[in-house]
Amino acid sequence: MFEFTEDCMIGVPEIDEQHRHLFELMNEGIRLAANSYTGDRYTSIKDLLDELDDYAEQHFTNEENYMEQIRDPELILQRNQHMIFRDRIREWSFADINDTEQQRRLLKELMEYLARWLYHHIISSDAMIGKLPKLEEWMVKENPCEFLNEYRTGIAFVDEEHQELFRITDKANKYLHNDFAYGNGYDEIMDILQELKDYTKRHFKDEEAYMERIHYDGLPAQKRAHESFIDRLENIDLDRVDGDPKVHLESLIEFLLGWLINHILYTDKKIPLES
Repeated sequence: MFEFTEDCMIGVPEIDEQHRHLFELMNEGIRLAANSYTGDRYTSIKDLLDELDDYAEQHFTNEENYMEQIRDPELILQRNQHMIFRDRIREWSFADINDTEQQRRLLKELMEYLARWLYHHIISSDAMIGKLPKLEEWMVKENPCEFLNEYRTGIAFVDEEHQELFRITDKANKYLHNDFAYGNGYDEIMDILQELKDYTKRHFKDEEAYMERIHYDGLPAQKRAHESFIDRLENIDLDRVDGDPKVHLESLIEFLLGWLINHILYTDKKIPLES
């Protein structure tokens, strides 16, 4: 079964309750797939998928309206991600599958896929609703990518690695404002993205090893957050980067700063010092 855990709470009550209900619907699918009943499940599966589709549509509409109301900069990206979820539900057809065992297997695969997608989407995207710093607010700072004392966790190697992530983000920001006029920028952006991916994976591995060593009970939630962030980096739309690299780099910087600051302040700073 899929558990709606505390790290899935984004702090907007209506959205949190809708997320919780989506998990309940997917758990219904898992129970249906596990049921020992040997008859044709087509009608039950169709009813469940229709309900899941309808509720997801209602939830995504509410979420997008809320984001539009607060002028959230990730609204367009969220709309695209929501479309992926809806399309995945609608592309699965059980009408021509008469083998009941195959029905069970495909339903289980679909629910597991949707649950993984929803976990990642909530932790890497929905958790940032209303929290991303606006470019026009922080770009006026002398050094918007400065690693501030308030970001320190007190764990030396974690703070050092966080500083390096800020340095890479600062590198992207400086490139955007100082060097972007030369060439279309695609290769340079790719180099920065690769550097970010490589170092982020190293940092998460180090951080998770430390949490495992001290038996930190927040490790599972941290792993989910880390996986979602990596997934977000791995699935950057390269066509968009090539088509309009300046706009995409601005969006990337905004996301990186927002995610890093939010994750450090509200998640990493809870990690205890090793005794």
